[in-house]
Formats: sequence, structure tokens, C-alpha cells
Amino acid sequence: MAALLRPSTSGLRTAAARALHAQPVAPSTPATALSLVRSHPSQYVVASVAGRKYILAPRDLLTVPRLKDVKVGDVLALSDIHEFGSREYTVRGSPTIPPQSVRVEATVVEHTKGAMETIFKKKRRKGYQKTITHKQTYTRLRIGSIDVAEQPQQS
Repeated sequence: MAALLRPSTSGLRTAAARALHAQPVAPSTPATALSLVRSHPSQYVVASVAGRKYILAPRDLLTVPRLKDVKVGDVLALSDIHEFGSREYTVRGSPTIPPQSVRVEATVVEHTKGAMETIFKKKRRKGYQKTITHKQTYTRLRIGSIDVAEQPQQS
């Protein structure tokens, strides 16, 4: 399957200019697609962290449900990358992006708790009322730089 690389049309003002850029560009290899995205100054990735997809950019602070078995200061390598892009181009799809070609690291900043949540339970006509309060636990991650390998390794 060829890499899906499409130019962004958000900055184009006229319909004719948008029509010129409407056709997706399909490079011959994923390596050429990644090099096109790498040539732009700011990139982002869509990666799965703790079972959910997040749009991540360098220096982002991400709050996820509590990750067990990690300590403050640990560095996590995010390997499940779904999309890699910049302002102009996007490469989508897990089979399209070679496994070791895009590397994103996240550093555990803190383990924290959210706001107090109140749960009220009641049964009609029985006199049963119960109030339960709790705080949900979270882990905060600082996203590092997005590294793209020069020549993706074929597996």
C-alpha cells in the first residue's frame, strides 16, 4: 500500500487554487513521504497512549489515566504511531509508517489526582441514599522531540 501524502488546502483562497491541490500525491516509497514531512519545520504525530489516540507535538504536556509501573523521570518510547504530519503534508496509517522510522519519547513528569467527583445513589421509596466521593488518578507526560530516521529500517 502506498503512503497517503496529501497537501494541505487550508491556506488556499480561491476555488481554482484548491482544485489544483485537491489530488493526493502518492510518493513511490514511505521513505520519500517521510522525507517530505521531515523537511517542514513543525511536525506532529497521532499516537496511542494508554489505549487512546492523542495528537502530540514537541513540548506538549499530556494527562492520561494512571500508568502503573512507571516512576517520575522515566522516559517512555511511543511506538504505536498512526499519523505523522506537518503543516503541508500528512503520512497516515500504521502499515505505511515503518516501525522504527518515527520515534517519539515521553517523560513522566508527575502522578497526580483530578478534581473531587461526587456520586449520589438513591433507591425510590426505600430510604436508601448514599454519597460516594473519589479523585481519579492521572499521569502527566512531557512529549519530547519527534525524531525521523534518515533511512527507515525495513522489517
